[in-house]
Amino acid sequence: MARFGRTLMQGVAQPGLWLPRLRRAYGNYEEFDVFAGANHAHKVRINGYDEKKFFANGIEIEGSIICLSSLTLKWAPKSFEEITSDSLAIFELLRPAPEILILGCGKRMGHVSQELRDYLRSNGIKLEAVDTANATSTFNILNEEGRIVAAAMLPQGA
Repeated sequence: MARFGRTLMQGVAQPGLWLPRLRRAYGNYEEFDVFAGANHAHKVRINGYDEKKFFANGIEIEGSIICLSSLTLKWAPKSFEEITSDSLAIFELLRPAPEILILGCGKRMGHVSQELRDYLRSNGIKLEAVDTANATSTFNILNEEGRIVAAAMLPQGA
């Protein structure tokens, strides 16, 4: 609400500018930026994990997750074999696209298909596939540094 109000008020201060801004903000996915305005206090921090769940910013999340700078989402894949370009399609919508996607493969690192690597590369995203233990720490470090990073992670037991 605060961002909407501020955008609207800027439009009032500069007559005629608010309508195009509202159209960009709510009607054009090319302008959607989930990384904008994320301040240090609201960044996602993975505090821990176990065989079936993650703990992010003190909240327990069961199953697989996708983490962005200041947003954590549940993710459908339950095993490494279920990770496909369709399961990562959300990254087509994000602008700017993350510089790097940290893929937490579970207990052991899996072999990522060339098709999946090509799909991410076509969206301008580099891929780092590691076990979940390393994925959580790498994501935390890069996110704290302010890098535009995302993580898609299976629980340790997957």
